Amino acid sequence: MYMDFNIYMNDVVTQARDEITNAGYSELTTPDQVEEALAKEGTTLVMINSVCGCAGGIARPAASHAIHYDKRPDHLVTVFAGQDREATERARQFFEGYPPSSPSFALMKDGKIQTMVERHDIEGFEPMEVIGKLQRSFEEYCEEV
Repeated sequence: MYMDFNIYMNDVVTQARDEITNAGYSELTTPDQVEEALAKEGTTLVMINSVCGCAGGIARPAASHAIHYDKRPDHLVTVFAGQDREATERARQFFEGYPPSSPSFALMKDGKIQTMVERHDIEGFEPMEVIGKLQRSFEEYCEEV
């Protein structure tokens, strides 16, 4: 049985987008949206989404569960690597000192990068380990909710 690859990929992308927005993250699809979101005061967690297995099996579940914590970022946003290329590229310009990595998480404070959980900190780890990494960064940089 033949399946159109583009239809399949559209389903995968739609599911990946829905999963992270249903968790409470605002999707940024344009460079202007990225500029506006990352210029906000306070802390912002940027989830760099992707369609790879470690995004679906580890990063998105970690993104969803890590935010249920005493300290958490003021703002939750996401860009989609490989899909919203211009928005992702603009976001990565804020991550000075870190190479492009997806999936990954960037914790920003007042528009400045504080720390990242990069792909090499996600791939091969259990979701609970990544949740712990995110929550340790929340502990250091975020205020109590």
